[in-house]
This record gives sequence, structure tokens and C-alpha cells, in this order.
Amino acid sequence: MALEIEHLTFQNDGAQLFPQELASNQLSLLKAVLSHLPPDHAGLRLRGVEGLAPFLAASGHIGSCAASMLGDACRPVRAILFDKSAATNWALGWHQDRTVAVKERISVDGFKTWSVKSGMQHVEPPFALLSGMVTLRVHIDAVPASNAPLLIAPGSHRLGRIAEEDVKDVVRRCGTVACLAEPGDIWLYATPILHASDAATIPKHRRVLQVDFSVEMLPGGLEWLGV
Repeated sequence: MALEIEHLTFQNDGAQLFPQELASNQLSLLKAVLSHLPPDHAGLRLRGVEGLAPFLAASGHIGSCAASMLGDACRPVRAILFDKSAATNWALGWHQDRTVAVKERISVDGFKTWSVKSGMQHVEPPFALLSGMVTLRVHIDAVPASNAPLLIAPGSHRLGRIAEEDVKDVVRRCGTVACLAEPGDIWLYATPILHASDAATIPKHRRVLQVDFSVEMLPGGLEWLGV
């Protein structure tokens, strides 16, 4: 599996590993920034966390990975902290991420299926917008095969919006890769890639900071909520 991971590229597969992108001192600083947040959350949506912005800027230790694909104009538009442990050892079926967080609800053609998550407005945008975004997963803890690595279907991001009844067939055709990681590793994904996560077989602390990046402005008065 390690050899397969090394050969994944964002251009070909929609996923790429940046090994040890955060050195131990930077990882310690990131842990300190996040230390006040409540533990054991399946998905804690972050907004206004003091000290996080310098990491996520296009020139920052995390944002630079997104900028390597999108350019220096990219900006973080949503952040979620996943804290899987023995107390919160969930599984998630195969799916595409399809929503973005915005400041307020405004009716705009092509934007549909409004929802409120953790008090934040979310909406499903036109698929073309998602196709121009990238998602980073910053690994704070080790993720061996036994600790619920993210599973991806390489190349599935190029297939557009995939109907639920077609997901299994697409995964079968694309194959699957388990995105193993060490602390400080950053995985970069095309935001619409099909992905899933099993429950950990040997659950240990598995904190992942997930951040979506975009270079696009939203139309019709809509604004990114941001991080």
C-alpha cells in the first residue's frame, strides 16, 4: 500500500500526500492552537479559532499545500476538526462532499438544498464550483491501517456528481486506496472525490484538521463563511 500511496498524484488521481509537511515544532504549535477545543467530536466545525489563520494562509505551513495547486489567491473557506477515538469510533459510507458554508442564505440560481450545521448556513453549489476546490487533511496523530484511514476512489473526482445508486459501481471501477499517515503529514484531495471511512479496528486518538480551499468568488451576493 505504501508504494501505491507514493505514486498518487493530484493531477491523475485527485489525491496526493505531502509527507511530514509540518515539522514537529509546527505540529506542536498547531496542537496548542486547537487545545482548547472539546475532544471526541465526530466533526467540530471551526470558525474564528485564534492562531489558526497563519497556518492556513497561502504562505503558511498548511495553506501552501493548497496554493501549490490553486495558486496564491486561494483561501480557506471551511474547517472541521475530526477527533476519532475509542469513545467516538464512527464509520462513514462512500460519498462526495457537496456543500459549502456561506455567511447568509440568499437565493441564487444553481445553489440548492440549504441546511444549518452547527449554526452555520450550508448550501449545495453547482458542481463546477466544487470541482475547482481542494481539501486538505492535516494529520495530528498517526493513522495506520488499524486506525481508520480515509479511503478514496482515485479518479472519481472527474466523474461529476455521482448518483447514490452508482456509487458502489464507481468505487469498484476506480478501486480504493487507504490514505495512511504519520503525524505532520498532509493529504491533498480534489474536494469532490469519493471517500469513506471505516471504524478503527484498534481505535486510538486520531485527530484530523480538514480544510477546504477555493479561489472562486461566490455569485449573487453569496459570501464564503470562511475560517
